[in-house]
Amino acid sequence: MDVQVKTGQVKTDQVKTGQVKTGAPQVTRKARLREGLPHPRGATWTGLGVNFALFSANASKVELCLFDEQGDREIERIELPEFTDEIWHGFLPDARPGTIYGYRVHGPYEPGRGHRFNPNKLLLDPYAKAVVGRLDWNPALFGYKLASGDDLSFDERDSAPFMPRCRVIDPAFTWGDGRAPRVGWERTIVYELHVRGYTKLHPDVPEELRGTFRGLSEPAVLNHLRNLGVTAVELMPVHAFVNDSYLLDKKLTNYWGYNTIAFFAPDRRYAHVPDFAFSEFKEMVARLHDAGIEVILDVVYNHTAEGNHLGPTLSFRGIDNASYYRLLANEPRYYVNDTGTGNTFNLSHQRVLQMVTDSLRYWVQEMHVDGFRFDLGTVLARETHGFDAGGGFLDSCQQDPVLSSVKLIAEPWDIGPGGYQVGAFAPGWAEWNDRYRDTVRSYWKGDPGTLAEFAARISGSGDLFNRRGRKPWASVNFVTAHDGFTLNDLVSYDQKHNEANGEDNRDGHSDNKSWNHGAEGPTDNPEIAALRERQKRNLLATLLLSQGTPMMLGGDEFGRTQRGNNNAYCQDNEISWVDWGFDERADGLIAFVRRLTGLRRRFPVLRQSRFLTGAWNEELGVRDCAWLTPAGEEMAPQNWQDPSAKCIGLLLDGRAQASGIRRRGSEATLLLISNAHHDVVVFTLPKAPGGRDWLRLVDTNRPGEDEEFEPRTIFRFGHRYEVTGRSLLLFLLRPARFRRPPRDNASPARKASSG
Repeated sequence: MDVQVKTGQVKTDQVKTGQVKTGAPQVTRKARLREGLPHPRGATWTGLGVNFALFSANASKVELCLFDEQGDREIERIELPEFTDEIWHGFLPDARPGTIYGYRVHGPYEPGRGHRFNPNKLLLDPYAKAVVGRLDWNPALFGYKLASGDDLSFDERDSAPFMPRCRVIDPAFTWGDGRAPRVGWERTIVYELHVRGYTKLHPDVPEELRGTFRGLSEPAVLNHLRNLGVTAVELMPVHAFVNDSYLLDKKLTNYWGYNTIAFFAPDRRYAHVPDFAFSEFKEMVARLHDAGIEVILDVVYNHTAEGNHLGPTLSFRGIDNASYYRLLANEPRYYVNDTGTGNTFNLSHQRVLQMVTDSLRYWVQEMHVDGFRFDLGTVLARETHGFDAGGGFLDSCQQDPVLSSVKLIAEPWDIGPGGYQVGAFAPGWAEWNDRYRDTVRSYWKGDPGTLAEFAARISGSGDLFNRRGRKPWASVNFVTAHDGFTLNDLVSYDQKHNEANGEDNRDGHSDNKSWNHGAEGPTDNPEIAALRERQKRNLLATLLLSQGTPMMLGGDEFGRTQRGNNNAYCQDNEISWVDWGFDERADGLIAFVRRLTGLRRRFPVLRQSRFLTGAWNEELGVRDCAWLTPAGEEMAPQNWQDPSAKCIGLLLDGRAQASGIRRRGSEATLLLISNAHHDVVVFTLPKAPGGRDWLRLVDTNRPGEDEEFEPRTIFRFGHRYEVTGRSLLLFLLRPARFRRPPRDNASPARKASSG
């Protein structure tokens, strides 16, 4: 993600004063309090009452605050009676689903020692399954006197009038007979989307459901995803998050949602009926599963919405700051900022690690999701001594019988020390591969000297991932993602255009490896428009025909644009929302993508479970692949070193060993030809064992061509094929005809009778 430093400060002249002194609420009833249990954490409905349990190692007292049914008025404040293994707990027989609550936690306010307790601040339960109300930015939200700018000061105002609250839920839900699709990694095609933006403008989704979990599960949406051939949707953050005050001041919002405050609660803004966000999320998952599509969540456990030492006190900071956050060893007043967002979650602490893994298990077991993509995943694997592939978090996922059975994807970088770790995660993990993104972009842009790395990337990035028994699927290949240009903008803009973000176009990446092909932005020039369309097809075909796990950005299949904005994190509007107004050109691109996903399903050689090496197998008399020059000959060292070389062929031999069992494969043999040169390159189609000729399946210069067995799509060995400049082709080896042995006119029986 493109990170922003968030302090959480608000301008006192733009908000209400919030001069509300803390005092005991009016008690309307006395709860029948019992000791309860220290587990599970959070507020748990047992059928006979609710057990409340909260971790805080350094608190001196914890008060449970109960609110009226509307959540407006605090009606009772109850001190949790027991403290067991650093867990404060109590049981309320009078509480039930729908009970609205929060916490006030007492303890030392000593920022210089890492402690920031302030019982004047209402706090969200880290295990809250539902959050109600909204955050209204106000100076009372801060543990110190905001106007002074001194976080060593102490603020006595009550933050409750401006805070959201927690709600106890009954998790009961009827899942029916549906089962998780359980798609194998080799067959996985990921499709990244934003719950709100994907359907906000969808004409076939009822207006009141657009931008919600229910909107995403509408038949028109499910049919599009299913017909497109994707097997998993990767949802941008849906955990309850906070809108940054500095964005609200600019009339913007945190659209992406990488600012989590509640790791168990789906965000209310994505629900048609906000109070039932958790059940609407479950219904969405059930409908996606019924369509054969898995659900992967983009999750943010590396930091929280509380920002740096000048940020608000919303939850973790007020519950136990010294435990939940990584603090500077010599100056615990300040936070380690490996995330670039002001704070870093402390997964080296056993209770914090437990909370994160409890959250993950909750989303798998209770919400039925199929996997996770971990934002700034390197942070999660960093211990005090640095990145550790055998660190506590990775080990906890590895050994956990629930988490080890779902898809785990890391974003393997952050801004901390040793923060770039592509290929370094443990076996069982997949990783976003930005080396793939950058190389494929550079190659198709025509940059010199990219051929060798392009070959490494499309063949599974074995140089990065081929170790410890990892498989090619560990490389999550992508050309575009939420962070950066869309596919259409990648081929339409040389420069970012983020003026709408209000930062004078300074935000976002400047090195996009993009190319506008002769005009910046939209154009009426037919030649430029045609070349851009072919480049879109080249990039999509490369992605879906490469070894590894492909990930598409939602809307790329019909060329959606963000008007050149490559950092639309704050644009909850038409800039980010997917425009479903298709034209014929967009329909053609959708059909092309559908064809590519169909080819990937049809030919396992495009999604192998073994890394391509090109090595000769003496026992089987075959090699898995061969890299070819335009002359149809194998690449030599001097060919790889030629900076002007931009055309290459990859022969994927279907007879190669497909698994650990030493036997020849029986899959189809394919020939992939890529030409990033600006002009035609004549490519001699090679002879291949066991075949008679080549059938053309894909030519990005002929996007609407049928793949039927027609003379115009069949080419003999040695044919000198004119590969259009900047185009990609895929050929299928047609097997040699089966020849029956010669036979006499008379059958053996007739011969015998005549003898």
